[in-house]
Amino acid sequence: MTSIDQQVPVVLALSSHDPSGCTGIQADIETCASLGCHCTPIVTALCARDTRSIKDLHYVPTSFLIEQVRAVLEDVPVKAIKLGFLGQINHIEAVHTILRDYPNLPVVLEPTTQLADGPPAEAESVRAATKSLLLPLSTLATPDLVEAHELAQQGDTLDACAQEILEAGGEYTLITGARRTQEHYENRLYNRQGLVKQYRWKRLSVFSHGGGATLSASISAYLAHGLRLMDAVEQGQNFTWHTLEASRRLGMGHSIPNRLFWADRNHTGKRGPGGGS
Repeated sequence: MTSIDQQVPVVLALSSHDPSGCTGIQADIETCASLGCHCTPIVTALCARDTRSIKDLHYVPTSFLIEQVRAVLEDVPVKAIKLGFLGQINHIEAVHTILRDYPNLPVVLEPTTQLADGPPAEAESVRAATKSLLLPLSTLATPDLVEAHELAQQGDTLDACAQEILEAGGEYTLITGARRTQEHYENRLYNRQGLVKQYRWKRLSVFSHGGGATLSASISAYLAHGLRLMDAVEQGQNFTWHTLEASRRLGMGHSIPNRLFWADRNHTGKRGPGGGS
């Protein structure tokens, strides 16, 4: 038997299956492959959706979700974990229990708690479970502006929302779309001491779906390669900007990020002015 190849970093990714390829587990697989990692994809739900909207959603049984995750973790040397859509409390509780067995692995949480319209009370319960069970075990959470306000409903400013999220646990939170102008798009990284860094990126005219999944997956991939968190956050944003800049409209709805933009001969290779302060 040959020895295990330790040269390829492995990212364990949990998310829904989006058959349009915009977001979900395909975004994780494509992003990891593009960045030189192997993705071990764990499907949490099956979606019927196109590039415009979701039509239907079926969760995998919790016991099967656990079986998927345990099978990988007991066999493959995972270097980072990316958590995407977990829309059921049972799923969140199961993942919480598993993460406690692997406290040294970096965890990137994309707190997408609702894909389709459902009872408000159910959505609120899932958000509460995410906040109490997953945030404390995360290395980095990557909510967008809406998700940040949903997780931190007492916060009257963005800084207050970030602190409320971090008080629930976790090390860092990157709030995307913290500020938008006609020219720029701003993301903000926080830790428990407050604002760490602001990142400003050139705003693109194309509207793509799947940027959040691409961002969290790319940061996970860079962490799996061994980058420091600050470097992984910056590189992940740069990669995501390029995928969005090269996105393609393959259906009648949103454009799809091109996560293999570097292999596209038609891609211009432009750089979006980004940076931190």
